[in-house]
Amino acid sequence: MPSTLLTPLTAPYVHGAAELESTSRGLRPHRLPAWAREQFPDPRLLMMEAQPSGVRLAFSTAARTVALVSHPTRLAYRGADRARGSVDLMVDGALAASVPLDDGDLILSDLQTGGTEFRPGPPHTAAFPGLPAGEKLVEIWLPHNESVELIELRTDAPIAPVGPAGPLWVHHGSSISHGSNASTPTQTWPAVAARLGGVSLRNLGFGGNALVDPFVARVIRDAPADLISVKLGINVVNADLMRLRAFVPAVHGFLDTIRDGHPTTPLVLVSSIFCGIHEDTPGPGAVDPDTLGTDQVRFVATGRSEEQQQGKLTLRVTRDALASVVETRHDPNLHYLDGTTLYGADDAVEHPLPDALHPDTATHRLIGERFARYARALLPQR
Repeated sequence: MPSTLLTPLTAPYVHGAAELESTSRGLRPHRLPAWAREQFPDPRLLMMEAQPSGVRLAFSTAARTVALVSHPTRLAYRGADRARGSVDLMVDGALAASVPLDDGDLILSDLQTGGTEFRPGPPHTAAFPGLPAGEKLVEIWLPHNESVELIELRTDAPIAPVGPAGPLWVHHGSSISHGSNASTPTQTWPAVAARLGGVSLRNLGFGGNALVDPFVARVIRDAPADLISVKLGINVVNADLMRLRAFVPAVHGFLDTIRDGHPTTPLVLVSSIFCGIHEDTPGPGAVDPDTLGTDQVRFVATGRSEEQQQGKLTLRVTRDALASVVETRHDPNLHYLDGTTLYGADDAVEHPLPDALHPDTATHRLIGERFARYARALLPQR
């Protein structure tokens, strides 16, 4: 039986991350660089950026067995069950296996009191035996909905790092882009779109944090990219963060910053998918307390439609505003994509949002397929 090889995990093996932080256990991937995390160390944002949606290990090898040891940390809500994260294995571009996490630390939050409880746990080993013989491209996609510290990579043959496959796509968005309600990391809609489009993904989708933050625009400005997409709307509405007067100039400034580093790169401004609770009702959004402890927690909008007269935002208002932003900039490489073409009111009949806010796995796939078809014409031909 071949001996087990331990390969030190270093940056060349990790795709889709901004940087790797050394911890007492190993390496923690971050999707935002340290300067951005220090500039605004909001606990919710820090939790979201440390969940490695779209981050994967990539290498070539003839190994027949691969195992990743990691230490996950997950957030759960009392009375609202959430599925565990998974580690997915891709071999030569095809999904070969998926291993659910069942160990690691737990942060249990009470949505009603705001209190939290910490429960430590052991590391998790995701083992993938029986790989095909011969040299192949192996990708290990890290969980999109739990943070992890990478401890050890075990194989029964040497491995070598590989560069990005295909054009580089940088995407920023909300929890839907982050992957909320998708079953596994390769089934989030950006991962689906990247696979179908033959591009290398860097996912800057942060649950609850697509808030037109200037530091995110600077991260995109400085990132290598052949295609950029920015999906805005739902978080500024359900956070009740801005009025229309602030939203439009903020979006212009966000795009100005991106253009400082990418003056001609194809850039898609995407509005929100259909979400019935916020189409004509402003935020803030909230968890419906009557659904806590049931089989399906749901979200509600707590604003009033007439508050639009004071400049409060709804999804319809943000879509009109984003379309107008693109029209007034006269940028031939800036494109507006109405999010309801990815998932609209008719789709909501056949594929309702289970919690009234986030799509399920099948709907993630639908959105990813539609975005891939749209974006194909914008990608550079190589």
